Amino acid sequence: MKPNRFIILIILLLPLELIAQVQLIEKDYTLLENRFIDEYGYIETEISDTLDENSKFPSPKSVLFKSMMIPGWGQIENGQYWKVPIIYGMFVGVGFYANYLNNQYQDYRAAYYNQTQDGESDFKFGQTPERLEGINVNQLQSVRDNFHNQRDFSFVIMGLAYGLNIVDAYVYAHMRSFDVSDDLSARTSVAPAILTEGSPGIRVSLTLYSR
Repeated sequence: MKPNRFIILIILLLPLELIAQVQLIEKDYTLLENRFIDEYGYIETEISDTLDENSKFPSPKSVLFKSMMIPGWGQIENGQYWKVPIIYGMFVGVGFYANYLNNQYQDYRAAYYNQTQDGESDFKFGQTPERLEGINVNQLQSVRDNFHNQRDFSFVIMGLAYGLNIVDAYVYAHMRSFDVSDDLSARTSVAPAILTEGSPGIRVSLTLYSR
């Protein structure tokens, strides 16, 4: 008789134990879900803060077009005012040198042309400068071609300086929002997460922040 009572008691207590286990599982799942929401809420907050920080800086595309219109404008937008005198100093220096080379080229071209006309020159390129009278024709031709090549190369240098001004402003506008300070640190975290299928999983994240 006693064994029968014991079996009946087990049967009565078994549903209560199953209910307790189900409640415990549901409670753990709720904690997992709350942890998931907290973690993603933290990420959304970080993203929002990053967007707010980036909004303080000018658009790289805007900086690009401004640098194309007026050299140095992009650097001003980026707050790099000290680069503007360097840019214009480079343009002025190359411009003066190109003008000097062009004047020399014009003089030697005129001298060469007039000397090759056998005394019947129409002075198409102007009079022969006094300092170039009596110089050998081959020497005049060689120096003329040299000044011509240097003048053209100076124009190439000026074009490269213009392009460098644009690239410098555009790249700096892109990189300006990145934190490269010595206080930059990283934090790794491993936390439970809910997968897309609704089943529990693990999420690993790496977060960069300032100390």
